[in-house]
Amino acid sequence: MTDATAEIGDTARAAPEDTLIGCPICDAVYRLSPETAAEATRCARCGYRLTLGRSTAITRVVAIAATNVALMMIVIFLPFLDLQAGTFESRASVLEVVVGFSSGIMVPLAFAVIAFILVLPILRFLFLIYALGPILAGAGNLPNAKGALRWAFKLKPWAMAEIFMIGVAVALIKLADLASVATGPAFWVFGLVVLLNAYQDSFMCRHTLWTALQDNKR
Repeated sequence: MTDATAEIGDTARAAPEDTLIGCPICDAVYRLSPETAAEATRCARCGYRLTLGRSTAITRVVAIAATNVALMMIVIFLPFLDLQAGTFESRASVLEVVVGFSSGIMVPLAFAVIAFILVLPILRFLFLIYALGPILAGAGNLPNAKGALRWAFKLKPWAMAEIFMIGVAVALIKLADLASVATGPAFWVFGLVVLLNAYQDSFMCRHTLWTALQDNKR
């Protein structure tokens, strides 16, 4: 990675197309040329990563988003938990677990669980693929690609797959004394989605992605 060395006070090297980037750690502000901003850069003062590098960020974000969509399809249909108590045994997928509570006053809760752990995460991955996939393929932007990327960032706080996994872990501990609970394949696939999602977020450099989308005019 290259160090960002042109600080805001460096007016001699200023150009209209330069981009201002602030370091969130030490508050240093840099004026980067389009060529420099497209590369991987770090703050010259504290070493914080300012930009990841356009090709690296887009490739990893799109690849992980596509992988997560495929994994989420597996999570929906494969058994998530296997519960056994005496002669009673039950296997259920995520959808079956949620549908089991979809009656009476639990209906809003069922819809909320489906939205936060399945629908919103999948939508976020699809928005990323829609907005950034054409750039990776060397094609022009799709209609309303900027809106798709904007929604991908907005949905991040509401896609709560990791919160669901924490809740499942707590429930497994509480049920351990009452029944024999085994995790199904979907449980481990869902855990992989959570890890990949966290890994993907480390490459979600807003400046890099927005600049790539803005400059992709074909």
